[in-house]
Amino acid sequence: MLLSHVRKAASLVCLDPAATARHKPDMSKIQNVCVYCGSSNGTDPIFAEAARSLAVELVKADMGLVYGGGSHGLMGILAQAVFDAGGHVTGIIPDFLDIRERRFKDAQELIVVPDMHTRKRMMFEKADAFVALPGGIGTLEELVEQLTWVQLDRHNKPVVLADVGGFWRPLLNLFAHMRNTGFIRQELEVRYQVAEKISDVVPILRAASEVAERSGMQSADLASRL
Repeated sequence: MLLSHVRKAASLVCLDPAATARHKPDMSKIQNVCVYCGSSNGTDPIFAEAARSLAVELVKADMGLVYGGGSHGLMGILAQAVFDAGGHVTGIIPDFLDIRERRFKDAQELIVVPDMHTRKRMMFEKADAFVALPGGIGTLEELVEQLTWVQLDRHNKPVVLADVGGFWRPLLNLFAHMRNTGFIRQELEVRYQVAEKISDVVPILRAASEVAERSGMQSADLASRL
C-alpha cells in the first residue's frame, strides 16, 4: 500500500491516498483553491506582491490554499501570507523536493508524498478550483495538465490564469496560434478564465463554479474519470 506522511496540527500521521480518491467534494461552493506558482520570486517585485494579494483574497473569501508545499519563492510567499492572515494551508510536496524547496512547516496540513504523480493527483483531489500565478516549467506543466483534463471533459473545475503584469500573454498568444492552425478545434476548446487583476480572481472563480454546477458534472465522481 502506498503511504504518505501527513502533518496536521503538529502531529505526523499516515495517509492512504486511495482514500482521497473516494472523496466527492461539493463543487457548488469553492472551499479550497489549488494555486500553481514558482519556487523563485521572479525578476519583477509585482509577482511577489500578487502572491500576497491573492493570499488575502482567498482568506477573505474563506477559501483554503492547496499548493506544492514549498517555502521558497512565490510558493513560500503565498503560503506564509495565507497563514499570517488566518487562512488554511495544505501543502503537498514530494520527499525528494524537501531539501530543494524546503517544506512550509507552518502549514496546517502538510503531506509528503513519494513522487510527482501522487502530488499532482492529491492537489487535484483536494481542490475545487485552480489558479496559476507566474512560475516556471513546473507551473506551466501543472497548468497545462489541468487545461487538458478540462478540454477532454475529465472535470470542469474552474481554471484561472492570473495574468500578473502580462506574464501569461505569450501562452495565450500560443493558444490563439493553435486555434488558428487547427490544433485547438472548436469542439475541443480549451476552457479557462483570465484575471487581469488579482482582485478579480475570486469573483471569476465563483462565477465559473456556478456555470460548472449548472452543467451537471458537479455531483460526478471526478476522480474516477481521470
